[in-house]
Amino acid sequence: MTSENVELVRRFFEDLNEGDVDALLARLTPEFEMAVPVGMGVEPQTYRGHEGFRRWFDSFSEIMAIRVESHDLIAVGDRVVAPHTMHARGRETGIETEQYTVHVWHFRDGKAEMLEVFATLEEALEAAGRP
Repeated sequence: MTSENVELVRRFFEDLNEGDVDALLARLTPEFEMAVPVGMGVEPQTYRGHEGFRRWFDSFSEIMAIRVESHDLIAVGDRVVAPHTMHARGRETGIETEQYTVHVWHFRDGKAEMLEVFATLEEALEAAGRP
């Protein structure tokens, strides 16, 4: 299952780079949950279900173009730790910025069930259960 989970996250980032929200949603369970901590997102909060994910996606996709550069996909048990840099460019302003974050992905029945967001690889690996 681990290699399938790694592949699912790799394809998720590809779909995110293409802006294909329907393909993204197809990779998530209906009960999907994503928590964005304060200081790490435009709207720090918890997004639940497909509706919540679409709301998160729409909150930035209209105002900025994004591209995710994945640095590595690390299997920790059945979870995947994914350090990456998100590059963003304002659609009207052209202003560019980037943010390094690390995801910890949880899975159920071949789909992503939960996504946790961390500032450092160390925090993410600890949360994923790696000593």
